[in-house]
Amino acid sequence: MSNLMKPLEWMLGRLSVDMGIDLGTANTLVCVRGRGIILNEPSVVAVKKGGNEVLLGGMAVGNAAKAMLGKTPGNIEAIRPLKHGVIADFEITEKMLRYFITKVHDGKHWMKPRVVISVPTGITAVERRAVIHSAERAGARKVYLIDEPMAAGIGVELPVTEARGSLIVDIGGGTTEVAVISLAGSVVATSLRVAGDEMDEAIVSHLRRHHNLLIGEQSAERIKLTVGSAWPLEQELSMEVKGRDSVTGLPRRATVTSMEIRESLSEPVRQICECIRQVLEEAPPEISADLVDSGITVVGGGALLYGIGDAITDQIGIPATIVDDPLSAVARGTGIFLDKLDVFSQVLTTGDDA
Repeated sequence: MSNLMKPLEWMLGRLSVDMGIDLGTANTLVCVRGRGIILNEPSVVAVKKGGNEVLLGGMAVGNAAKAMLGKTPGNIEAIRPLKHGVIADFEITEKMLRYFITKVHDGKHWMKPRVVISVPTGITAVERRAVIHSAERAGARKVYLIDEPMAAGIGVELPVTEARGSLIVDIGGGTTEVAVISLAGSVVATSLRVAGDEMDEAIVSHLRRHHNLLIGEQSAERIKLTVGSAWPLEQELSMEVKGRDSVTGLPRRATVTSMEIRESLSEPVRQICECIRQVLEEAPPEISADLVDSGITVVGGGALLYGIGDAITDQIGIPATIVDDPLSAVARGTGIFLDKLDVFSQVLTTGDDA
């Protein structure tokens, strides 16, 4: 049987498109060799309540599902299957991965690609196996796992394989990953469950307390992107917000300023800076010497928050640099991995290891 399978596997492998997947709490990005990032969609799936049947014939995933968040009737729910960077709902994650893999292959369900998936640093062996098995059931021929900071370092072309220390901070949706990398491995690394989602929750809480206004997570994210900041703006901004009055229960609008939103975000930003400080304190002195020159590299969607680099520089005392297109850094790194699997196989977890 195995001898018969080998030519078939080889044939499917020749026809399939190998891909790197940044499987994030908020967004999933797919990078394909030679084509770059071809998919960037929210990690959201819309299903019938009480079951796991994906709506629209299995196509209510990503952008189509995110539009439904907080607006579904009683018989439908929009689910984010990953919480804090790990799988909270295995069956829905598998269906989401199948949707992305099939979409890359233009709807061909029988393709069997090799897949590199980025995962948070702090996840357990059980959680790693869950990611691998979900991807295999979704149609992957071979699954490799790579820690997000390592993928980000490769994606932004840091010298991660050299005997030099690089400090990477990846502020995602569910987790902030902080790692000191040298010689293709993590010297010190930690995963903090404070990131973009916590910032959104801080904004929701602020509006409830100070404006008696109830808003959803999509509105909070819009406020964060429009007037949110971690450092004073040259010209302070304001915007109109609509939601439900927590006293009367009726729809209402209110005006928020960038100053009050910055104040509401100060605690999550402080926690992220404190996490970076702890990692630096654990780093060996020789690595610390490298970091004085190389500084801190910030990636992830959270790096788009205005002034986050200035806030980190101010609190840590080492220059923090926001890379170009920080949202796609991890996905770009998974794509480079595919090109250099022989070089990087030492830092990957595969289905054989799990």
